[in-house]
Amino acid sequence: MLEHLVQNWNVRKPLARSRGGIIATQNRIAGEAGASVLAAGGNAVDAAVATGFALAAVEPWNSGLGGVGFMLVYLAKQNRVEVVDFGPLSPRGLNPADYPLTGGNTTDLFTWPTVQDDRNVHGPMSIAVPGHVDGLGLALEKFGTIKFADAMQPAIKLADEGMAIDWFVTLKVATMAKELARYPTTRDIWLPGGFPPVTAAGAPLGRLQLTGLAATMRRLADAGYRDYYEGEIAASIAADIKAMGGNLAAGDLRNYRARIVAPIETEYHGAQLALAPHLTAGPSMLRALGGLRDLKFRQGGPHADAFLAYPKTLREAYTERLQTMGETSDHRDPSTTTHLNVIDRNGNMVALTQTLLSVFGSKVVLPSTGILMNNGIMWFDPRPDSPNALAPAKRALTNMCPVIARRDGKPWFAIGASGGRKIFPAVYQISSFLIDHGMTLEDAFHQPRIDASGGDSVGLDPRLPQETQQALAQKYPVNLTELVVYPTNFACPSAVLNDPKTGEHFGIADVMSPWSGAVSQDGK
Repeated sequence: MLEHLVQNWNVRKPLARSRGGIIATQNRIAGEAGASVLAAGGNAVDAAVATGFALAAVEPWNSGLGGVGFMLVYLAKQNRVEVVDFGPLSPRGLNPADYPLTGGNTTDLFTWPTVQDDRNVHGPMSIAVPGHVDGLGLALEKFGTIKFADAMQPAIKLADEGMAIDWFVTLKVATMAKELARYPTTRDIWLPGGFPPVTAAGAPLGRLQLTGLAATMRRLADAGYRDYYEGEIAASIAADIKAMGGNLAAGDLRNYRARIVAPIETEYHGAQLALAPHLTAGPSMLRALGGLRDLKFRQGGPHADAFLAYPKTLREAYTERLQTMGETSDHRDPSTTTHLNVIDRNGNMVALTQTLLSVFGSKVVLPSTGILMNNGIMWFDPRPDSPNALAPAKRALTNMCPVIARRDGKPWFAIGASGGRKIFPAVYQISSFLIDHGMTLEDAFHQPRIDASGGDSVGLDPRLPQETQQALAQKYPVNLTELVVYPTNFACPSAVLNDPKTGEHFGIADVMSPWSGAVSQDGK
């Protein structure tokens, strides 16, 4: 039995469809900015970059100029996938001795031992070198068709307007109010008058101004994206962090370079999957898919046989991940990310995951630039001698899992999610729904899932058939876990899909996320 039953509705998310371009994202306002780029003739990368920057103005607690990420790009003419890696890197001046363990620990199986003052979780010492601006700039330079300054314009416009203060803004700020109040600039922006922003019932929506952000975006548009790392913006970032006692320095920014790397690829039940490599969830998903390769599921599913196979393969993948790569989760500071997908009229596709790591990242807004910084140091294990141990100038293990699938040499779908360690199980199951069970994109996203992202028990969506629930309960410790608006119990996925037979494109976003949506270049 659920201890507290809260959901009493059936929710569906609309499917976007078009023969032109489609973008699916966690924030439809940002998605509309990308769709306008597609409508103006831009390609999938142009739209993804414009949307990626726009998200900094309309969904700032998830990602932004102070964040990191990974982008998969499918190039239709060349029929190949490239990966833009702008993942987290620890500062060169970081000293692991500055993060002493206090002897405490949290109850979650995969949390790190507690560090003194939680300085790896929030504050200036939690900030990793941000790759977001360089990654999106590099992607546009290599694979886009529009100028960087033009890609910045939708974000600048949205930053000028300020965030509309709806109930979801109030909720997100209220859940982090105690932490946001620690840092003066952050407090001044996000807690006006000392309280979460609220629009009075029946009144026109108020606007929250993210002080300094629009000006910083204008500077980037005028000076170019490397100004963030080598110019006026870089100097401001380094000076602010130094004044706060952080490790990130001008040299870390100057030396940072996003990189283009090859994906890891695999053939799975007639589909060719390209996944992010290295310190992402891509290798773990590859391992889990291998566990399904020789299985034949009952037709018309997914049925209980599939849901019995999913936790087994996920557990094996997580065991390998923990032993060889490391892992992180922390219930003191919920993980957050954002993911978006684009397909254009020519079949080019993008799967882009970008993040600050925790909700509101480090909780530090830099006073000179208005940039909300990541807390990427929390990705590292503070214990020495582990595969993912905290160290200077080191790349961290992340949970991001963007995927691009092809079938018969044609683009099929691009998918990813936000939600910390729940990302990979969600992407894995939905991919299986599409590949193994022949589900439509709409049905796959409305299909209840399980969560087997670590720990002894398996989380069950109560909407799963009783046959499936009983079969899982006989084999695993289970707990009923509702699909609700908050918290994100089953990740927050989105996807676009091409029907190779008809050439029609589809897009859909997370069912329970209030702001998510898919929109086509013609606004449908």
